[in-house]
Amino acid sequence: MAQNDTVTSEHDDAALDRLAEAFFHAVSFEAGGRPAYERIHDLFIERGLLIKNVGETPEISSVAEFIAPRQKSVESGELTAFEEIEIRHSTDIFGNVGHRLSTYTKKGTSNGEPFAARGVISTQFVRTPDGWRMSAMAWDDERPGLEIPDRYL
Repeated sequence: MAQNDTVTSEHDDAALDRLAEAFFHAVSFEAGGRPAYERIHDLFIERGLLIKNVGETPEISSVAEFIAPRQKSVESGELTAFEEIEIRHSTDIFGNVGHRLSTYTKKGTSNGEPFAARGVISTQFVRTPDGWRMSAMAWDDERPGLEIPDRYL
Protein backbone atom coordinates (compact mmCIF):
# COMPACT_ATOMS: atom_id res chain seq x y z
CA MET A 1 0.00 0.00 0.00
CA ALA A 2 1.41 3.39 -0.92
CA GLN A 3 2.08 5.90 1.85
CA ASN A 4 -0.68 8.21 0.59
CA ASP A 5 -3.23 5.35 0.68
CA THR A 6 -2.45 4.69 4.35
CA VAL A 7 -2.95 8.34 5.31
CA THR A 8 -6.21 8.53 3.36
CA SER A 9 -7.47 5.32 4.98
CA GLU A 10 -6.71 6.60 8.51
CA HIS A 11 -8.38 9.93 7.66
CA ASP A 12 -11.43 8.13 6.25
CA ASP A 13 -11.68 5.83 9.27
CA ALA A 14 -11.61 8.86 11.56
CA ALA A 15 -14.32 10.59 9.50
CA LEU A 16 -16.63 7.56 9.81
CA ASP A 17 -15.86 7.35 13.54
CA ARG A 18 -16.91 11.00 13.92
CA LEU A 19 -20.18 10.46 12.03
CA ALA A 20 -21.12 7.40 14.11
CA GLU A 21 -20.25 9.19 17.35
CA ALA A 22 -22.24 12.25 16.30
CA PHE A 23 -25.29 10.09 15.62
CA PHE A 24 -25.17 8.45 19.06
CA HIS A 25 -24.73 11.88 20.69
CA ALA A 26 -27.64 13.36 18.72
CA VAL A 27 -30.13 10.73 19.91
CA SER A 28 -28.91 10.60 23.52
CA PHE A 29 -30.02 12.90 26.33
CA GLU A 30 -30.22 12.85 30.12
CA ALA A 31 -33.37 13.36 32.18
CA GLY A 32 -34.25 17.04 32.02
CA GLY A 33 -32.28 17.43 28.79
CA ARG A 34 -33.21 17.53 25.12
CA PRO A 35 -31.89 15.41 22.25
CA ALA A 36 -30.12 17.12 19.35
CA TYR A 37 -32.19 15.37 16.69
CA GLU A 38 -31.80 18.26 14.24
CA ARG A 39 -28.09 17.41 13.93
CA ILE A 40 -28.95 14.08 12.32
CA HIS A 41 -29.82 15.84 9.03
CA ASP A 42 -26.18 16.90 8.61
CA LEU A 43 -24.92 13.33 9.06
CA PHE A 44 -26.92 11.82 6.19
CA ILE A 45 -27.18 12.35 2.46
CA GLU A 46 -30.38 14.12 1.40
CA ARG A 47 -32.30 10.90 0.73
CA GLY A 48 -30.76 8.86 3.56
CA LEU A 49 -32.72 6.03 5.13
CA LEU A 50 -33.07 4.72 8.68
CA ILE A 51 -34.51 1.22 8.95
CA LYS A 52 -35.74 -0.17 12.26
CA ASN A 53 -36.05 -3.89 11.62
CA VAL A 54 -36.95 -5.26 15.06
CA GLY A 55 -40.37 -6.71 14.18
CA GLU A 56 -42.17 -8.55 11.42
CA THR A 57 -42.09 -5.58 9.03
CA PRO A 58 -39.20 -3.12 8.62
CA GLU A 59 -39.97 0.51 9.50
CA ILE A 60 -38.25 2.46 6.71
CA SER A 61 -37.90 6.20 7.31
CA SER A 62 -36.30 9.27 5.83
CA VAL A 63 -34.30 11.31 8.31
CA ALA A 64 -37.27 13.64 8.91
CA GLU A 65 -39.62 10.66 9.33
CA PHE A 66 -37.21 9.10 11.83
CA ILE A 67 -36.96 12.28 13.90
CA ALA A 68 -40.65 13.30 13.97
CA PRO A 69 -42.11 10.57 16.24
CA ARG A 70 -39.11 10.67 18.55
CA GLN A 71 -39.34 14.45 18.88
CA LYS A 72 -43.07 14.15 19.58
CA SER A 73 -42.37 11.53 22.26
CA VAL A 74 -39.87 13.85 23.96
CA GLU A 75 -42.11 16.92 23.70
CA SER A 76 -45.10 15.02 25.16
CA GLY A 77 -43.04 13.90 28.15
CA GLU A 78 -43.33 10.23 27.20
CA LEU A 79 -39.57 9.80 26.56
CA THR A 80 -37.67 11.56 29.33
CA ALA A 81 -34.17 10.07 28.93
CA PHE A 82 -32.32 8.02 26.33
CA GLU A 83 -28.74 6.91 25.87
CA GLU A 84 -27.33 4.83 23.04
CA ILE A 85 -23.68 3.81 23.09
CA GLU A 86 -21.59 1.97 20.54
CA ILE A 87 -19.68 -0.76 22.38
CA ARG A 88 -17.87 -2.34 19.43
CA HIS A 89 -17.56 -1.79 15.71
CA SER A 90 -15.83 -2.92 12.57
CA THR A 91 -15.43 -0.66 9.56
CA ASP A 92 -14.58 -1.42 5.94
CA ILE A 93 -13.90 1.21 3.29
CA PHE A 94 -13.38 0.76 -0.41
CA GLY A 95 -12.83 3.95 -2.36
CA ASN A 96 -15.90 6.13 -1.92
CA VAL A 97 -18.08 3.67 0.02
CA GLY A 98 -17.87 2.43 3.57
CA HIS A 99 -19.68 0.07 5.90
CA ARG A 100 -19.72 -0.05 9.70
CA LEU A 101 -21.20 -2.83 11.80
CA SER A 102 -21.83 -1.52 15.32
CA THR A 103 -22.91 -3.30 18.45
CA TYR A 104 -24.78 -0.96 20.79
CA THR A 105 -26.52 -0.72 24.10
CA LYS A 106 -29.41 1.61 24.75
CA LYS A 107 -31.36 2.58 27.82
CA GLY A 108 -33.89 5.19 28.73
CA THR A 109 -37.12 6.06 30.45
CA SER A 110 -40.46 5.94 28.62
CA ASN A 111 -43.76 6.64 30.37
CA GLY A 112 -41.88 6.61 33.67
CA GLU A 113 -40.57 3.07 33.09
CA PRO A 114 -36.89 2.28 32.51
CA PHE A 115 -35.97 0.17 29.49
CA ALA A 116 -32.74 -1.25 28.10
CA ALA A 117 -31.67 -3.29 25.09
CA ARG A 118 -28.70 -4.25 22.96
CA GLY A 119 -28.50 -4.66 19.22
CA VAL A 120 -26.54 -4.34 16.00
CA ILE A 121 -26.59 -1.50 13.47
CA SER A 122 -25.38 -1.74 9.89
CA THR A 123 -24.46 1.71 8.54
CA GLN A 124 -23.48 2.53 4.98
CA PHE A 125 -21.45 5.63 4.12
CA VAL A 126 -20.69 7.44 0.89
CA ARG A 127 -18.06 10.05 0.15
CA THR A 128 -19.68 13.23 -1.20
CA PRO A 129 -18.21 16.54 -2.37
CA ASP A 130 -18.90 17.74 1.20
CA GLY A 131 -17.16 14.75 2.83
CA TRP A 132 -18.40 11.43 4.16
CA ARG A 133 -22.12 11.06 4.93
CA MET A 134 -24.34 8.21 6.04
CA SER A 135 -26.59 6.87 3.30
CA ALA A 136 -28.47 4.20 5.22
CA MET A 137 -28.68 2.73 8.68
CA ALA A 138 -30.50 -0.49 9.58
CA TRP A 139 -30.72 -2.09 13.01
CA ASP A 140 -32.20 -4.93 15.01
CA ASP A 141 -32.38 -5.52 18.77
CA GLU A 142 -31.75 -8.66 20.76
CA ARG A 143 -34.83 -10.60 21.81
CA PRO A 144 -35.66 -14.16 22.83
CA GLY A 145 -34.22 -16.38 20.13
CA LEU A 146 -31.94 -13.64 18.75
CA GLU A 147 -28.75 -13.00 20.71
CA ILE A 148 -25.75 -10.96 19.65
CA PRO A 149 -22.96 -13.37 18.60
CA ASP A 150 -19.81 -13.31 20.73
CA ARG A 151 -17.78 -12.08 17.73
CA TYR A 152 -19.77 -8.82 17.84
CA LEU A 153 -19.11 -8.22 21.55
